[in-house]
Amino acid sequence: MEKKPHFFRREFPPREVSPVSLALLLAAVLLLNALLYLYLNKFYTSSGRAETDPSLCPFGYFRLGAVKNCSPWLSCEAINREVRKLKRVGEGAVKKVFLSEWKENKVVLSQLTNSELKEDFLHGLKMLKALQSKHVVRLLGYCEQQFTILTEYHPLGSLRGLNETLHIPKYKGMNTWHRRLMLAIDYVSIIRYLHSSPLGTLVMCDSNDLDKVLSQYLLTSDFHILVNDLDALPLVNRTAGRLVKCGHRELQGEFVAPEQRWPYGEEVPFEDDLMPPYDEKTDIWKIPDVSNFLLGHVEGSDIVRLHLFDIHAACKKKDPSERPSAQEVLDTYRKVLTLLIREAAMPGTREML
Repeated sequence: MEKKPHFFRREFPPREVSPVSLALLLAAVLLLNALLYLYLNKFYTSSGRAETDPSLCPFGYFRLGAVKNCSPWLSCEAINREVRKLKRVGEGAVKKVFLSEWKENKVVLSQLTNSELKEDFLHGLKMLKALQSKHVVRLLGYCEQQFTILTEYHPLGSLRGLNETLHIPKYKGMNTWHRRLMLAIDYVSIIRYLHSSPLGTLVMCDSNDLDKVLSQYLLTSDFHILVNDLDALPLVNRTAGRLVKCGHRELQGEFVAPEQRWPYGEEVPFEDDLMPPYDEKTDIWKIPDVSNFLLGHVEGSDIVRLHLFDIHAACKKKDPSERPSAQEVLDTYRKVLTLLIREAAMPGTREML
């Protein structure tokens, strides 16, 4: 009779971790946390998102390129004498835009298109002068008499071209969830800055659809975002009971906030005088849609969206008073960035411990 083989299961004793190994592991975790702290501290301060900017000059002055000294904003005479138009690169309802040259530097010259919109043009100039910061395109000069504004040139253009830019071989390395989330943080930082600006609470009214929003912002060569078009920035003043309305026409579509749409149904014709005003929470409603574009569809972007789900759901509350402030959204974005960088830097550490 054939004997059946007997199999024996070897019992392995539980693996013991020596105190030295555990100490080294904890030291590595602490070191990674310290490096992460230093990185994020650098990101929040010196990467161009800080409120104060050591490269900014006193009011009425600018610094361009590698030049160390500040120059006064160019006057009408200086613009006419020293700035040379190269080609027209854009035109909107309010102004036409020319790529130009000043002292071997590429600059942007904007001129009024329609005399009926000169108040919008001058309002944009007023905002540009008053809001100079790391969040706003740099003003180089202006001429009110000739309705001309001179600003810094950014070759990557508006945010509308972000995905095309990221397909250029030179910038493919930037097409990551990390870099795209940083762009979203830049965008929310600008909204927060406008809502708590030196002038008060300002609403970004040129934002009736995604394409229009993206056209208001520039992408810098070091991959940050600047607001460029400030022609439609009405002021909310709750103390004085002053709210805003973005234009005098009926707004439609899911992109604009519910309170921006005609509330009385199709049976009642739209009348601007009957349209209720609203506040800055219209900007909060639009943040998830803009961020969704900025995050794109790269490896890891769905994980970012998952972490942002709750704050984005809060942004889409129908009641404006229930939506978070721009500061609350910004704080959440930064916490998510910190969490995801930590997880990427120390995968499996929790299991090891």
